[in-house]
Amino acid sequence: MLPEDCVCTILSFTSPLETSKSSLVSTTFRSASESDVVWDRFLPPDYQDLLLRLVKPLKFSTKKELFFHLCNWVLIDGGRKSFKMDKSSGKKSYLLSARELFITWSDIPMYWIWKHISQSRLEEVTELRSSSWIEIHGKIKTPMLSKNTTYVAYLKMRISNRAYGLNTTPFEVSVEVGKQASHGTVCVCGQDKEKQETVRMEMLREREDGWMEVELGEFFNGENDEEVKMSFTETKDYRLKAGLVIQGIELRPKL
Repeated sequence: MLPEDCVCTILSFTSPLETSKSSLVSTTFRSASESDVVWDRFLPPDYQDLLLRLVKPLKFSTKKELFFHLCNWVLIDGGRKSFKMDKSSGKKSYLLSARELFITWSDIPMYWIWKHISQSRLEEVTELRSSSWIEIHGKIKTPMLSKNTTYVAYLKMRISNRAYGLNTTPFEVSVEVGKQASHGTVCVCGQDKEKQETVRMEMLREREDGWMEVELGEFFNGENDEEVKMSFTETKDYRLKAGLVIQGIELRPKL
């Protein structure tokens, strides 16, 4: 049987899922699978910085315990972002709050209203009161994300009971990173799928948490230090629109 320190080294080159399964092999593997040496490799390189940015400090006694704490959404940066890791791979996900986005005229109550709702994991969401011009842009630096990983960006939203004008024209969506670019259109409130032609057409999807999401695009995050730019816009149809509730933009690894 290999010494425990050798087993720890081997496990540190696997994954959180494989390490957890290995605990069933023997007492040596069980002990090694609890080691801080192993779980420190599964935590993101910037985890100490993330801990300093938490809205509420976490209590933990081992690196494994910390890892699984971070596999649940935690608020960072004064509640303007939310962060979590995947239990199986340790890959990072981020949710950029509506406050972290650039939303045209969001500071003018005539057009957008900010509110607190209990169903949101973030502290604030914003609802479109009335406007004919909608521009929502978000950005994030690639070093914040997991390297060598394909990500998908989603706008997390709801349609309120007072909504109108959202299904008159498809919204345009895009994701750009360096030389990578993804563009498409989005149907809101039941736009006809058959209207798609040569562009990518997405539909709203309902999530388990009661919110809806629409894909903005995907990109591969390699080793470069770049900026991800994401957008959701409708600026061509001048009819008034209302009832779009925005929680934020979520970036998560592609399954």
